[in-house]
Amino acid sequence: MSNVTVSLQVNGMPVSRTVDSRTLLVELIREHLKLTGTHVGCDTAQCGCCTVQLDGHAVKSCSMLAIQANGGQVTTIEGLATGDALHPVQQAFRDCHGLQCGYCTPGMVMATIELLKRTPKPSELQIRAGLEGNICRCTGYENIVRSVQAAAGV
Repeated sequence: MSNVTVSLQVNGMPVSRTVDSRTLLVELIREHLKLTGTHVGCDTAQCGCCTVQLDGHAVKSCSMLAIQANGGQVTTIEGLATGDALHPVQQAFRDCHGLQCGYCTPGMVMATIELLKRTPKPSELQIRAGLEGNICRCTGYENIVRSVQAAAGV
């Protein structure tokens, strides 16, 4: 086992940690930085609960090593709100009841931000396809789709 030093920006703050070279990005976020809004659901990149933004793109943090994010900018669910004001996507999920147990919600929100960057006014089919890599076991997706539509203003 070897240690590596990972230096990056997390939610706008510089962070540097020495970790085992096999440390996953999600482990760095949750265990070393204590940002527990990023969830671990499957450990196989299937459910999307661990989705964060890396350099402005949604990535599944359980499927990449922390060292792969070295020098990058990571935004977690904790980094979206500005003070007491929620990010518009967070607010839409709240307003449209796009969550039930909430476990998948951070990943859904982060994936939605990526979707709306690529497709600002998505159709329902585009929303469903865009969130395909994120699994919700509670809601049936109807309110999640409504939340994305509200965030997009469609």
